[in-house]
Amino acid sequence: MNNELKQGKGRLEVVCGSMFSGKTEELMRRLRRAEYAKKNVLTIKHHVDKRYNQASTCIVSHEGRERLALVINDGAGIQTIIDLADDSVDVIGIDEIQFFTLPIITVIHKLIDAGKRVIVAGLDLDFRGEPFGIMPPLLALADDILKLKAICVQCGREAHHTQRLIDGRPAAYDDPIILVGASELYEARCRNCFQITKLSPSAKEQPLYHEPVFKETNANV
Repeated sequence: MNNELKQGKGRLEVVCGSMFSGKTEELMRRLRRAEYAKKNVLTIKHHVDKRYNQASTCIVSHEGRERLALVINDGAGIQTIIDLADDSVDVIGIDEIQFFTLPIITVIHKLIDAGKRVIVAGLDLDFRGEPFGIMPPLLALADDILKLKAICVQCGREAHHTQRLIDGRPAAYDDPIILVGASELYEARCRNCFQITKLSPSAKEQPLYHEPVFKETNANV
């Protein structure tokens, strides 16, 4: 019997939902529990996430809790995950997974094949209310999915939309998909309170998968 069959395949757990729903908190909770169980954990974050003026080497929840993490640049830098997730690593946690592009799917496949438990957290819907980047294939591949909901700041109902606000007004549909920020740019909203300016009928139809496009902002990110 070869080593792969002895060890068995790993698993993928996806924690998703809107902003302010507690995704990073849940990710950190699962990683802490893995450490309590004497597992070796590798924590990863995307390099673009620099909210709250915290050290770039931490993932940070909206409640201010921090956890040290390896900062990964998308593209060629993704291979670093494979290099670091050697035989000593049991669990890999990745925050803000929606910022990564399609090659991360191949990396996650390799980690699972190597017997790793992979836990990712990210937005399932973008500010347009549409599936965010690589989230649809991740959700399809997942062994376990937890969808968290926030509270709508307008009416108090359960919220699973992330409302982007520019100068206090709902963002336009054709704004960049990724604009990193927190409460200065975003609110959690329910379906009834969520607003987005739709494209005109003559506008070009948008693809389901959007490669991340980053926009700089002067906000605290």
